[in-house]
Amino acid sequence: MNKAYNWYSQLIKPTWSPPSWLFGPVWTFLYVLIAISYGYVGYLFLTKKIPFIVILPFILNLVFNFSFTYFQFGLKNNFLSAVDILLVLSTLIWLTIAIYPYAHWVTYIQIPYLAWVSFATVLQLTITYLNR
Repeated sequence: MNKAYNWYSQLIKPTWSPPSWLFGPVWTFLYVLIAISYGYVGYLFLTKKIPFIVILPFILNLVFNFSFTYFQFGLKNNFLSAVDILLVLSTLIWLTIAIYPYAHWVTYIQIPYLAWVSFATVLQLTITYLNR
């Protein structure tokens, strides 16, 4: 990951880009919220309290979320990372709407994740543009 970090650190970034040390604590906090809420949604699905269409955006969101690291730091591809983060944001919005009728608190617990991903989307799109 050191080569990937060196690559990322050399990219042109906007002045409002957060320091690299901030990403670890933020994602640690967010992954705790994701684990709790997505685990509960999985339980609801397994106990047949929600249909598959409600859990689908949660599954897709995890796939897109985990893919981002590979696209950004594995492939070092800003364009794929930008497309992927738009998919993360889209599925996050979808899942908050889909689960709301079944578990309001799951929607509310996504607010920090939604705020961070919204910011990260603008950041990634800006980095992609600046490094085209």
